[in-house]
Amino acid sequence: MREIESIVVLTGAGISAESGLPTFRGAGGVWEHYRVEDVASPQAFARDPQLVHRFYNSRRQKLLSANIKPNSAHLALAAFESAFDGEFLVVTQNIDNLHEQAGSENIVHMHGELLKKRCQQCLQVTFVYEDINTSDGCERCGKQGTLRPHVVWFGEMPLEMDHIHQALEKCDLFISVGTSGNVYPAAGFVDIANMWNSHSVEINLEPSAIESSFKEKIYGPAASMLPKFLTQLQTKTTVG
Repeated sequence: MREIESIVVLTGAGISAESGLPTFRGAGGVWEHYRVEDVASPQAFARDPQLVHRFYNSRRQKLLSANIKPNSAHLALAAFESAFDGEFLVVTQNIDNLHEQAGSENIVHMHGELLKKRCQQCLQVTFVYEDINTSDGCERCGKQGTLRPHVVWFGEMPLEMDHIHQALEKCDLFISVGTSGNVYPAAGFVDIANMWNSHSVEINLEPSAIESSFKEKIYGPAASMLPKFLTQLQTKTTVG
């Protein structure tokens, strides 16, 4: 058994799907009408920045629409974090802001954030709630055509990996919520947690590609399964 003093929660597209945001694959998914190579790589942006901006502008408008709200899974995480006395970190693969809207505070967006833009010239990162266009100029350096979504594209290194690894190496409990287990390096986080003898839990709509790596498995909608799990966790002081 292990005292619960540090928790890392990894969230993926499945947790936001229940708020109305499409996942990446499958019917109605983000990539259904686009090839990844055309909209989500540095090469795509160099080749056709207008297409890439249209794609992310559309996703940003969807995120900002009035009907997209945090669901009970986001809210349960935020409430648990507020009440937990130990270290608590949410590592999300999602580029939406639903964790922030729900009230979570300790968050790492390893794949970036849709509501931020970055200048490729001076590297300034700022919030953005409007469309980004190729004619826009950077507020800091004044260069035009250098602004891009502050998201991690295929072929780029995810953000804050050192921070994430440090948290995984000392956590007592690792929870993966709504992830497919197909995308690395996030799919390897459970192995790091297991290496350090953490208790690992998968909460997913169905078994992921890496379900055999988890010590505990809970299947069903995140919006119902995660709040129930966290409620039970509040009464425990040890895991494993």
